[in-house]
Amino acid sequence: MTQLSDSWQRAWHALTPSSVPDSALYAQLIQKYAEPQRHYHTLQHLAECIARLEPALGLCRHPGEVEIALWFHDAIYDIQGADNEGQSARWAVQALADAGVGAEATERVKNLVLATGHSALPATDDERLLVDVDLAILGAEPGRFEEYERQIRQEYSHVPDQLFREKRREILAQFLARPRLYATPYFFSALEARARDNIGRSLE
Repeated sequence: MTQLSDSWQRAWHALTPSSVPDSALYAQLIQKYAEPQRHYHTLQHLAECIARLEPALGLCRHPGEVEIALWFHDAIYDIQGADNEGQSARWAVQALADAGVGAEATERVKNLVLATGHSALPATDDERLLVDVDLAILGAEPGRFEEYERQIRQEYSHVPDQLFREKRREILAQFLARPRLYATPYFFSALEARARDNIGRSLE
């Protein structure tokens, strides 16, 4: 939990240097990521994302905004919900407004959270970096990737096996068809080859 606490404080100090990080909001978010319906979108995922982001913070134009967006990107997670990123973004906007963060920074954070919905190509360098962090699991070591696959299946345990396999195959094939999985040179160099191996093995 030290890693999470350090990340939270670092992000808030970058956004609002003169204010004290909101401990109640931190506890609320921790509780959200520990909800029982989650198996992959958990504190493990958040911690892994933070670990991936930390060495790349120097590549961010607005590191505090990217890091706080990471905290909010899966804050709302309804397995059958269609607007998880939208609701998470709205929560982030309200939290930042309450903390006195400026409108431009708040708008960028909103767009960062929305970018993790993967429904459109990220529009800014920071969005590309955050999306790469969110997708870093695809380039994980094979054992962790296989665990991730099992965790996703658990989250969708209500979906019949055949339908799940068809939809999962469709999603992974779409990833594999991209010219590149990772938009930033940093993550492309570190993870692209292994991610393609992982996805190809899963499709087989």
